Amino acid sequence: MREISDGELKSASLSQLKGICSELREEILAAVSACGGHLSSNLGAVELTVALHRVFDFPRDKIVFDVGHQCYTHKLLSGRAGAFCTFRQEGGLSGFPKRSESDYDCYGTGHAGTAISAALGFAKARDLKGEDHAVIALVGDGSFNNGLIYEALNSLRILKTSILIILNDNGMSISETVGSMAGILKEMRESDGSSGAPFGYRPSGELCDRAEAIPEEDVRLFEHFGLTYMGVVNGHDMGELTAALENAKRALKKGSVLLHVHTRKGYGHPFCENAPTETHGVGGGGGAEYSSALGEELTALAETDGRVVAVTAAMTDSLGLRGFFERFPERAFDVGICEEHASVLCASLAAAGMRPYYAIYSTFLQRAYDEIVHDVCVQGLPVVFCIDRAGVTGRDGETHQGVFDLSYLTPIPGITIAVPKDIAEFRAMLRMSVRMNGPLAIRYPREGSEGEKIPESGLEIGKFEVLHSTMSDIVILAAGERCLNIARRVLRAANAEGMDAALVNACFVKPLDEELLSSLNAHTVITMEDNVLIGGLGDAVARFYRGSGKEVVSFGYPDVFIPHGAPCDLMREYGLDEERILACMRRAYARR
Repeated sequence: MREISDGELKSASLSQLKGICSELREEILAAVSACGGHLSSNLGAVELTVALHRVFDFPRDKIVFDVGHQCYTHKLLSGRAGAFCTFRQEGGLSGFPKRSESDYDCYGTGHAGTAISAALGFAKARDLKGEDHAVIALVGDGSFNNGLIYEALNSLRILKTSILIILNDNGMSISETVGSMAGILKEMRESDGSSGAPFGYRPSGELCDRAEAIPEEDVRLFEHFGLTYMGVVNGHDMGELTAALENAKRALKKGSVLLHVHTRKGYGHPFCENAPTETHGVGGGGGAEYSSALGEELTALAETDGRVVAVTAAMTDSLGLRGFFERFPERAFDVGICEEHASVLCASLAAAGMRPYYAIYSTFLQRAYDEIVHDVCVQGLPVVFCIDRAGVTGRDGETHQGVFDLSYLTPIPGITIAVPKDIAEFRAMLRMSVRMNGPLAIRYPREGSEGEKIPESGLEIGKFEVLHSTMSDIVILAAGERCLNIARRVLRAANAEGMDAALVNACFVKPLDEELLSSLNAHTVITMEDNVLIGGLGDAVARFYRGSGKEVVSFGYPDVFIPHGAPCDLMREYGLDEERILACMRRAYARR
């Protein structure tokens, strides 16, 4: 796509801006079709982003994107259009704001709820340095469920600074937004100004007056936080958007402003508009998905056990729970983007005798670490954490790689950590979990193979599975399907060279199968995990064998943040590849 300059945006007529928006949509559609990515959220934010670039002067002015799902137009308008063909590819542009990529990306994001806090930091730094520029936080309505938003708003008045909060309200997070705030914003969107809607609502025609002090009787919630409220603005009307942003820019001289913009997710593409959830994230592999198995097994368990409940944080569909939610709506809880709250809710449900299953991506579980420790594990409650997208997740990059969960969960006393070798073993772990009396974490990638059905008695907590037993001096302990697939290829190649090794499915990282580990006569133990090496399976095995004389060689990810790229390529690049493991085996054989 051609580069569109700031000068062109600022001088263009409204009809020309409409044409530019069409160009941008076509480029986003083409890029996502080729590389995957977040489609509907970006289509819905095209006009808003164009209007922001028209009114403000980036990168002198600062914009912080909450989550960053809607940043593609911003990238196209900030000197990166020529590189957009590299989007989400290894070594190419990130799918999220990234400080190392451009001065226009002043703050990196990927998770929800951080933008207002970050904007306040930029604003206070500006004030302390005596600078004069605008600071903008672009926040979706889904993020307004997140508690961090309200921690930031609570500081707004006392910090005595000025920021512009743009509430991009499309009634969606990944799925439809839930909760009281969602209902309030819906009322505001649909009001014609005569219904006494909350928060000091004014129809868009009165925007020009919102820079003035509002009557005391009109003060509502946002004003109590120290904000001047403006809205609701049509987020696809360039004239209305531009006027509203100009007014908001002027109003910033008197204090912080919240501009409420109503957009439609997927706008400009009929299919995306009608299927915003399905087109939120586009792209992925074609294998069987663990999430489908999760939904099927939980539904089957719930049919016979009235204690089974499902909890998720704004990700019902992507985690495979739609069928459960439809079959058991009274036992299904979508709490919105509130990962900490979801963990405590699970803890209290378990304390009251229920069996909660908390489905969540690995990267988002990080946000609830204190609650996992304090509320679930200290009390030894039977909460099952179903950790999807564990390991490298690929194209979303550093903020979304699920490579830390083994390391941050393993130190917590009392938790069991399971890593299935395939979907069949995952199903067996779920069936087993109903009988457990303490917390359980099951981590798995997005896609895998079905495998052979495992009987009810086929799993024992803390017991590994020997897949290939020999009298070899080398043993491979592999955790998870991806690592086992690599290990099997390694064994085939090793056999062709006259080498052999035992292969063990390390399906429980905690507790370790110390009985099996004690029985091994091998001189070299190789561990493999789709996780960082620090604090993972390899560390645990090395501690067990300390002083034994055995050599423990661990394969996993180094102490770095892993960028975006195809999972198979990233695993190879960062240490989990056949040739390096084969080289390790050759060295071990040479020392015999």
